[in-house]
Amino acid sequence: MREIEDALGGMSLEDMVEGSSKAMRGAATVKGERTLREGTIFRVHDGEVFIEFDPKRQGVCPLAQFEQEPKPGEKYEFFEERFDPFEGLWVVSRPGATHKGELDSLSTGMIVEARCVGMNKGGLDMEVSHHKAFMPAGQVDIRHIEDISVFLGEKFPCKIIELRREKGRMVLSRKAVLLEERARMRDKVLAELEVGQVRTATITSIQQYGAFADIGGVDGLIHIGDLSYERIKDPSEVVKPGQVVQVKVMKIDREAKPIKIGLGLKQTIADPALGAMSEIEAGATVTGRVTKLMDFGAFVELAPGIEGLIHVSEVAHERIPTPGKVLTVGEILQVKVLSVDMDRKRISLSRKQLLDRPAMPERGDRRDARPAPALREDDPVMRKLRAKFGGRELKGGLG
Repeated sequence: MREIEDALGGMSLEDMVEGSSKAMRGAATVKGERTLREGTIFRVHDGEVFIEFDPKRQGVCPLAQFEQEPKPGEKYEFFEERFDPFEGLWVVSRPGATHKGELDSLSTGMIVEARCVGMNKGGLDMEVSHHKAFMPAGQVDIRHIEDISVFLGEKFPCKIIELRREKGRMVLSRKAVLLEERARMRDKVLAELEVGQVRTATITSIQQYGAFADIGGVDGLIHIGDLSYERIKDPSEVVKPGQVVQVKVMKIDREAKPIKIGLGLKQTIADPALGAMSEIEAGATVTGRVTKLMDFGAFVELAPGIEGLIHVSEVAHERIPTPGKVLTVGEILQVKVLSVDMDRKRISLSRKQLLDRPAMPERGDRRDARPAPALREDDPVMRKLRAKFGGRELKGGLG
């Protein structure tokens, strides 16, 4: 609406309609609530008659309201119905004329071309061949549209979902047309769809576990793990409803009802981690931040989106039950790169290889050396064994 008013030089539509109405009424007769004035025919085209009231005021009237086709230069009287700011014309009608003939040609379920001429809280004011119609907000689109004013002045096909000729009431639905078109597209898309294809998709909704996307009449799910190479907590960090993206078809379950389609977004873009990983070489010393501690090891972030693993055996020289005995989450430390697996996107790290090995006590000075086991006292069993093995000193134990 603001763009229209800017185009009118800052004048509001209401001011323009009121000003045009006043200018016309200066040479017109007011009958009841409508103004009757004389105009000159200057063109007949495509079922419509164009009239000139003065050099700056023109109007349009349906040809069906004339008994026979008028000729340019002929004069007739017309009632003002309303001003159309989008066409810059007054919509007028012949005195005594009715729309019965045109309405009789329309029926519920018919697809017609309609133009949006206004809006209110409940929906859009529409016009079909100069007949007023209404489109509820819920019938504008398949999905919720926050600002339906974007349709002002637009022409588009609609389906007549209610028609009461006696009351002049016509209710339209753009949503019904879109659903029928979507159904036709869906059959075609499913017939051609194969795993591995790259398709253009429109994000339709966001859920905690992923995002749904329309690939042309059918929706597929982009799991949260297939949205980005980086770990994210919410899909809205990557995509928004209405956003157009390229996706890869990951899987199709045609046995499910409805058919389930798995899509991938990150699979259509280069993995930034691979470029960064290619710069990390085995044997290098790097600095990282501990991000997670597990019983089997510690994960260390070396760069955004790139993590390596220090196995518990590579944390310290001494034996420890878990990395948490030595490390803490968020700690910054230096580690040695043991290996880089580009295919599996895994980096093995070591902390202990950058630490000095603790000195080992001399063999004779070991305080923790275990005492030699005491010899078993002589008993009947031992005597029997010695006799069996020729009286030699027995070593080991009894099994």
